Amino acid sequence: MIVDFAKYSSVKIGQKVEVTLLNELNLKSFDGVIIGGANNILLSPNPPKLGILDKKFDFLSLEDDILLVGGACKSGKIYNFAKTNDIANFEFLKSIPGTLGGLLTMNAGLMKWEICDNLISVKTSLGEFSKDKLKFSYRKSEISGVILEARFRATHGFNQQISNQITQKRANQPKGASFGSCFTNPAGDYAGRVLEAVGLKGFRVGGAGFSEQHANFLINYGKASFDDAITLIKIAKKRVFEEFGIKLETEVVVL
Repeated sequence: MIVDFAKYSSVKIGQKVEVTLLNELNLKSFDGVIIGGANNILLSPNPPKLGILDKKFDFLSLEDDILLVGGACKSGKIYNFAKTNDIANFEFLKSIPGTLGGLLTMNAGLMKWEICDNLISVKTSLGEFSKDKLKFSYRKSEISGVILEARFRATHGFNQQISNQITQKRANQPKGASFGSCFTNPAGDYAGRVLEAVGLKGFRVGGAGFSEQHANFLINYGKASFDDAITLIKIAKKRVFEEFGIKLETEVVVL
């Protein structure tokens, strides 16, 4: 299938590329990268082999306090299911876009919550693995293979107050086509603070720039190119390292 990244990706940068639709027949032989919802992907002019899960992997079920979620299930769908079924600890997904596969791969989180918090196990194309085998840390995991589904412990008690707080936090974030956060927060600090401190808040290259509202949001202001975005990322890393000795790490995945 053909996917136009200028329309499909959250940052609206990229070209039309061939993407393999993955099902039970071709999963194990696939040796490329899963794009999911392409919410934190910056596509280069020469990307690797790309794949996307078939809709068969977009499912949710609840049985005996175990929540089973398919790898292609979107965060918003998980949030709505948790709200409808009075399940706690998924309120933060209201503000984080992506499919389960991507959420787990980067251990997505917001404020004090992370997707791994109530995780029991993950089933991939290489087998099923318990949480302790996957070495989750801040915005990282060591999951191998294509993520097919995951099991979570379902605790009852959806918290509407937390959901409202997250909605308010989201309302204060920059609007426009972006990756969300461009860089992970360095230990004991905030990426937005150090980027602003080196003069990059509102800084632009071509059609891309760091938001004037929050410096850690790289925004496509219109027809931004791969070169525009990657140049901004390189400038940010260089300036922050020269000023603070901090090596910024991207949340953005460059393919």
